[in-house]
Amino acid sequence: MITELVCTAVAVGLYLNTLDADFCYDDSRAIKTNQDLLPETPWTNILYDDFWGTLLTHSGSHKSFRPLCTLSFRLNYTLHGLRPWGYHLLNLVLHALVTALFTAFSRPLLGGGLWSLLAGLLFASHAVHTEAVAGVVGRADVGAALFFLLSLLCYMRHCGLRRDPHGTLQSGSAGSCWGWMLGSLWCAAASMLWKEQGVTVLAVSAVYDLFVFQRLRFRQARLLLLGKKKNISVLLSLGVLASWGVILLSARLYWMGNKPPNFSNSDNPAADSQHFLTRTLTFLHLPAANAWLLLCPDKLSFDWSMDAVPLVRSLADWRNLHTVAFYGGFILLAMFGLRSPISKGKETNGKAFVTNGKSITNGNGYHAPDTNHNTDQGPPKTTLNGSAGLHHCPPRTSLPPTQNLVLFSLGIMSLPFIPATNLFFYVGFVIAERVLYIPSIGFCLLVATGARSLYVRLRTKGYKALLLCLCAGLVLLNGLRTVQRNRDWSNEENLYKSGIGVNPAKAWGNLGNVLKNQGKMAEAEEAYRNALHHRGNMADMLYNLGLLLQENERFTEALHYYKLAIGSRPTLASAYLNTGIILMNQGSLEEAKRTFLTCADIPDENLKDPHAHKSSVTSCLYNLGKLLHEQGQQEEALSIYKEAVQKMPRQFAPHSLFNMMGKLLHPDAESEFADL
Repeated sequence: MITELVCTAVAVGLYLNTLDADFCYDDSRAIKTNQDLLPETPWTNILYDDFWGTLLTHSGSHKSFRPLCTLSFRLNYTLHGLRPWGYHLLNLVLHALVTALFTAFSRPLLGGGLWSLLAGLLFASHAVHTEAVAGVVGRADVGAALFFLLSLLCYMRHCGLRRDPHGTLQSGSAGSCWGWMLGSLWCAAASMLWKEQGVTVLAVSAVYDLFVFQRLRFRQARLLLLGKKKNISVLLSLGVLASWGVILLSARLYWMGNKPPNFSNSDNPAADSQHFLTRTLTFLHLPAANAWLLLCPDKLSFDWSMDAVPLVRSLADWRNLHTVAFYGGFILLAMFGLRSPISKGKETNGKAFVTNGKSITNGNGYHAPDTNHNTDQGPPKTTLNGSAGLHHCPPRTSLPPTQNLVLFSLGIMSLPFIPATNLFFYVGFVIAERVLYIPSIGFCLLVATGARSLYVRLRTKGYKALLLCLCAGLVLLNGLRTVQRNRDWSNEENLYKSGIGVNPAKAWGNLGNVLKNQGKMAEAEEAYRNALHHRGNMADMLYNLGLLLQENERFTEALHYYKLAIGSRPTLASAYLNTGIILMNQGSLEEAKRTFLTCADIPDENLKDPHAHKSSVTSCLYNLGKLLHEQGQQEEALSIYKEAVQKMPRQFAPHSLFNMMGKLLHPDAESEFADL
């Protein structure tokens, strides 16, 4: 218990400075402009909308169905509106709970002493977690991790009650055994409803059952699944996990309209590449790049899209060496975990036990000869029948062998990361640091397992002390980097400045928005132009620069950039709106009419933010109706206003529109419509 408290205290201490942070980056769309958080919006809308408030079945939806996370945002909004501290406080509480659960989870795997403390401290301090904890939107990953671990812990209890060391069902434990299984399944569903990757806990549970609880080798696991003699209770548990996974995935696919999301080529450039070699080499390289962030979280960024990770276009690219090194190391570790041990043994946590008539006490994780005095140096004998169990299991008070822990750690690292690999479907990002929150559980467990194994092999106290110092230094460096990175997430200006070295186009563009809101127009214009220097076809940046120039009454230049934005993205309704307004003010009335009409005919299909698009379309129709009204075309103007009312989104302020309709219908009706 003390270990859990220490690790939780470290986690809280490192992130206390986030309580003063503002909303940053994606927080705006997920919270500040998300209609699903408002009290007047029926709470049931979160069951039909995605994470950003767009209808799941809409063609432009992100398809990120995370109702539990959205519900937590709505709870924050109900309690304290849009004051950021409450949102950050709940993120911190969730991270502290995850840290405590992970430390408790590592205890039966590593022992309750030094090595579970190391694993917990690594997780509490790892700098790659800053986006998930300091960024409010990252709550989806933290909440999913909480129920991910709860599901695993429930399944561990299920395994412990399922059979005793001899494979016999324990008396009176059947109900409790399957009660824990039910708890595991519901926690897995809850994890998925926080974020999609949470469903992978079912596969991780299967890995735990086979390779940690049953302590099988690969050949033994294959015999269990394909052999003639099977352990029915184990197969039943695995079958329940697989069936529940199919049910959850099928239900989610149906709920989101049986269609994958659509992303722009800037979100995931490799997916848009026409060359098979480029797509293959880049997608193979990205897991290696993510693994490097776990190993060395020095270079972090709020956004890794566009050209932040250049495409790997040929075999001559030196980054292929990183890819080969990553997969080579992963395969070697997996082979180490799957191979049969040289001698039978079990690990202790520094406790004395008797073997061959001698009392032996050693460091944590000592491999000792088996107490059955068997001199056979081969792997344990396997019995595949229902009465004697799958094989002769060691007492469950002993710790799992290092090989099994390595394999289990690799499973936690890789299985939750599979949805982000573009293997089954394309994703809307290149690298997302918050996606590594759950895989980092496996990474921290792997590092602690490796440190423990190395510690027991060192011969002198000096080397052991040096190893412990290195472990402490690793925790300290991660903690310092976390505190430093939290300052970047304190406000948007710091965040975007910190990302210039990784993604200059996106960082400069977003920084321009911040500077503009601060009234620093000259600096904002320079930032926009810097962004366009790195990537000249960004429609949003072209539009933002045009808007800044329009506000500074540089209308000719603004019109130029609006037209460039429309050329880059013909569906950008706000660019049509402002183009029409400038043309109307310049007296080019017919061209303004054509611009407004073109905007009104743009569908909202495959658009990321259909609500904002509908608002711009409604404004275009309003201005067109006003123009027609001033020209004396009353019937045409009224028809346009009625069309605007039909297309008006729920967040659009309708007062001016109803007021203009009132003027057309009857001058005395103006005040009546104005009150609507």
